[in-house]
Amino acid sequence: MRILAFGAAAAGLLALSACQESATEQAADNVEAAAENEADLYEDMGENMTNEAGEEALENQAEAIEEAGENQADAIENSGDANNM
Repeated sequence: MRILAFGAAAAGLLALSACQESATEQAADNVEAAAENEADLYEDMGENMTNEAGEEALENQAEAIEEAGENQADAIENSGDANNM
């Protein structure tokens, strides 16, 4: 009976760790998607600029936003990996 209870507990912990991993990955994906959406807005604003300097500045901001989102998503995934060890 103890072995069965131990096995059930182990299976439950494995299931919880799998749920946590997918939730972590989902959070990272959401952060990255939000950054991409914001970057797209800046790119669209840049395309509507009447001068090249303003367009370039907004495109640079869009790239920075996208990169920051990727870095934040990586940090989320890495924190999830550390918690699963």
